[in-house]
Amino acid sequence: MGMPIIVDPGDSDVFDYFRYVDEKFSPFKQNSEVTKVNDGRLKIESASADMKLILKLSEKTKKETDGYFDVWHNGMFNPSGIVKGWAIFEASKILDRKGIESYYINAGGDIQTEGGKWTVGIRNPFKTNENVKVVYLNGEGIATSGTYEKGNHIYNPKGKVGNKILSLTVIAKNVYEADRFATAAFAMGNNGINFIERQKDLEGYMIDAKGTATFTNGFHEYTKSG
Repeated sequence: MGMPIIVDPGDSDVFDYFRYVDEKFSPFKQNSEVTKVNDGRLKIESASADMKLILKLSEKTKKETDGYFDVWHNGMFNPSGIVKGWAIFEASKILDRKGIESYYINAGGDIQTEGGKWTVGIRNPFKTNENVKVVYLNGEGIATSGTYEKGNHIYNPKGKVGNKILSLTVIAKNVYEADRFATAAFAMGNNGINFIERQKDLEGYMIDAKGTATFTNGFHEYTKSG
C-alpha cells in the first residue's frame, strides 16, 4: 500500500488482505479498479462489490461533512482518503474472527486497537521523531491527517487547503470513522477541530502552523494511562 504496515500479533491473512486492497484501490497501479475507472476501462456499474461499497461510503461521508470530503477531483477518482481506514478496520475483523482478543494494526500511522491499553504517540509536525502527546486506546481507532510528511496533498472541494493547520488527529470508535473524518476536518482548516467537537463519539487534537494545539473537550480522557 506504499506505507509501512505493522500488525501485532503478526498474521499472514491480514497482510494478504492489505495486498488485495492495494491491487484494487491503488491510484498508482495500472490495472487497479481505480485506474481503470479513471481511464475509462471500467464503468462504475461494472465495478466490484467492494468498489461500489467504497463509493457508497464516500457519498455518505460527503453528505456528513457538508461536502468537505469528496473522492472526485477534476473528474478523477481517488478514494485514498477513505480506503485506508476502511481497510484497516476490515483487517481487524479477520483477527476478531480468529478469536484474537488483543491486537494492534498500524498502516501508515492510522491505527486500530483491541484489548488492553495500547500506547499511541501523536507526532510533533515540527520534529517528526518526537511525540507531542501520548494517548491510550482500548478498542478505539486513531487517524491523523497532515501536510508535514507528504506535503499539501489533501484536496479541499471548496477551495485550496492552506498552511495554517499542520496536523489533525481524530480518535473514534474505530479507525474507519477516525480516518474519514480526519481527512474532511483537515480540509476545513481552523474550523476542523470545531467540526470534530460537534460530532458524537469523536475526539480531536489539532496543531497549527504556529505550534499551538487545540483539542476537543473529551480528548484528555484518552491521555490517562490508568
